[in-house]
Amino acid sequence: MATQATAQATADYPVTFHVEYPEQLSRLTTLLRLILAIPILILVSVAGSVTSFAPLVLILFRGKYPRWMFEWNLALTRLMVRVIAYLCLLRDEYPSSDEEQAVHLNIEYPDVERDLNRWLPLLKFWLLLIPHYIVLILLLIVMAVLTIIAWFAILITGRYPRGMFNFVVGVQRWGYRVYAYGWLLTTDRYPPFSLEE
Repeated sequence: MATQATAQATADYPVTFHVEYPEQLSRLTTLLRLILAIPILILVSVAGSVTSFAPLVLILFRGKYPRWMFEWNLALTRLMVRVIAYLCLLRDEYPSSDEEQAVHLNIEYPDVERDLNRWLPLLKFWLLLIPHYIVLILLLIVMAVLTIIAWFAILITGRYPRGMFNFVVGVQRWGYRVYAYGWLLTTDRYPPFSLEE
């Protein structure tokens, strides 16, 4: 019964994430992945510095989340997601700054008056998400180990082991739900403790 409730909670959560499984990956780009990613990492780190502060102030004091700001944050988050998928060896395509490619993230635009509590952002970052942070730290450690193992597997076989791939995507999915809840402030629905879609 609890599993069915969790499945329902994740199925209609306002944040979805999916990566298309690649049948074959390049051994050469896998070998050089960290070097190849440097330019796009610089772009993401420079562009991503203001995604959370402005929505926090506007929701708190004005009760608004301007559509243009949401679109900016969503586009930037999608770029970040493509870069992370690239670094985690999930895809070979170099992360595009504007195309979705095979990495799909969708976050629903919030109706601030109906869907968001103006004062809840003050608690989300540092109090309400503590249980998620604890679990995610452990999951991210496991994900890092699996990514290293997958790196060797790809160099040898040219394929990302399917079970490892699904786990890494699931951990990222969980993390993006937490990110949308606590940092992008796009939903007040508490993220489910689940790797599932």
